[in-house]
Formats: sequence, C-alpha cells, structure tokens
Amino acid sequence: MWDGGGMPVPVILDCDPGHDDAFNILLAAAHPAVDLLAITTVAGNQTVEKTTLNARRVCAAAGIRGVPIAAGRARPLRGPGRVAEDIHGASGLDGPGFGTAEPDVPQDPRDALTLLRDILLAHPEPVTLVPTGPLTNIAVLLLAHPELAARIGRIVLMGGSTERGNTTPAAEFNILCDPEAADIVLRSGLPVTMFGLNATHQVRATPEVVARIAALGTPLSRLCVDLLTYFASTYREVFGFDAPPLHDPLTVAHLIDPALARVVPAAVAVELNGTYTRGATVVDLHGVTGLPAGVDVATDIDADRFWDLIVEAVRTLGAPAGS
Repeated sequence: MWDGGGMPVPVILDCDPGHDDAFNILLAAAHPAVDLLAITTVAGNQTVEKTTLNARRVCAAAGIRGVPIAAGRARPLRGPGRVAEDIHGASGLDGPGFGTAEPDVPQDPRDALTLLRDILLAHPEPVTLVPTGPLTNIAVLLLAHPELAARIGRIVLMGGSTERGNTTPAAEFNILCDPEAADIVLRSGLPVTMFGLNATHQVRATPEVVARIAALGTPLSRLCVDLLTYFASTYREVFGFDAPPLHDPLTVAHLIDPALARVVPAAVAVELNGTYTRGATVVDLHGVTGLPAGVDVATDIDADRFWDLIVEAVRTLGAPAGS
C-alpha cells in the first residue's frame, strides 16, 4: 500500500467507458499515488463518440477538472469494429440516467495520438500508459512515433486471459476488438503488465460491496450504485454471474498497491488467424515454448485490498469541498 512516500506515478488512461472504466477514472483521479495527466478514448464498449462523452460525464459527476480528454481511434487496425452493447447498453454507460445535457468538462481539441505525443514529449519523466480498452490507440502511437517508446515507463493493461475468453470461447473482448494492435503492444519490448479475465473475475461487485458504497450517502456514491446495479443485471443475463467483475480498475489499483496482485513473467502471444481462436492470448505460464517471458501476467488478487481502494476513491471524490 502507498504510504505517502515517493512521487506519484504519472499516468495516462486510455479507455472506452464502460462501467468498469468509469471506476478506473475515479480511482486514478482520487488517489495521491497517481498523477492523472490525461484520458484518451477509443472505440470499444461503444463508439468512440460515446466513450468520449462518457469519460466527460464521469469526470463532471466526480468533479474531476483540468484533466484533458481526447478522442482516439474509431475503428481497429484491421476489419470492422464491434461494441459491447449487451453489457454496457446503448450509451456505453447505461443505468444512471445522465440525461441529455452536455457535461461541463470539455473535450480536448487534439486527437488522442496528438495528446499522447504532446504529453510524452513534455513530461520530465517516463509516463505509465494504462489502456483498458482495445489497444488501437497505443499501437498507433508506437507505429507513428517509435522514438517515443523511451518516454513510456511501462504499460499496465486490462485484456486477454490465461484461460478462456468472454466474447468468444477463446478471446477476451478488448483483445478481440483489435488483435493486431494487441500483438504490436505485447511484442513492443516495453515493460507490460497484463490483467486478464483470470485476474479480474476475482474482484466481483457483490451486494456487500455495493452496500459499502451506498452507505457513503453522496450523489457520487448513488451514481456508482446505479452503475453497478445496471452492470450486475447484464452480467447476470449474459453470463449468469451472481455479481459483476470490475475488470479495469485492477490496473490502477496495482500501481497504487503492487502487493494486491501476484504477477508472474510469461511469454504472451496473440492469435491473429485462428478460425475459432482469433484474438486469444496464448499465455505460457510454464515456459514450455522457450519464448522470452516478456510480459508480467497477473494471477492472484487480494480482493479485499482492491475494494478498500475503490470505496475510498468514491468517498474521497464524493466528499463535500473542504471536508
């Protein structure tokens, strides 16, 4: 757990909000161990227009100001895009009823690639990229500006799995949306930590967790309860889960408290051509391929430590000014 010592980690979130992305934004903005430099968006859970609007909505609701939000890629590197409307709804963030009013948090006039480039060039130290949607923006950055790789401290992503998928039997949604982009990122040689479904399914928003958030009694906590209630309903209907896994915030939680996740080095490859397995992450946990173990893969999670961070983030951002 972060003890207040040292400098906060400079972070750019690259996301596709999305219910779980919303909580990752809250956690990154609330915790002093993270210096949230920017939010970039990508098509994934919904279209990029909707995911960008949702990032602005979350920031407005939580009082997050001064963090630039820029729209990124609208489609994958190859082939048609897809969305997760069955999980996140027509807006990508169904449940709370944000209404039709424009959020008072603006969209940055730059596109995501330009914003990423500008921040990486200007920041005095390497920046941690935290992508929690399809990896299109990050792959485009690496292709367009290979010289900026040295300005990236590490990449901590949510995607893939050591086991089965959630969109096809083999593939997790974020990787399946753009397998070519994922292949570029995972083979980049940069330090990469991967939180896949095998890890994120260990942090489910049970009724007890929701009750802890509801007990905070603030407008933000009520918004969070509405988000989790909707998310629970779709996970119950689609997957038969009794509580929904809050995938994406494990990335930022790991930056704050590395001890809450066990990670092991492994070779990770993305299947690009399989008839039934395109988008699968092939994770060699036992070294049987002889390939370099170039990715840190999360395995075991301390769920209690994780939920303590989430509840505290909602409490912090929802507290009245000056309290």
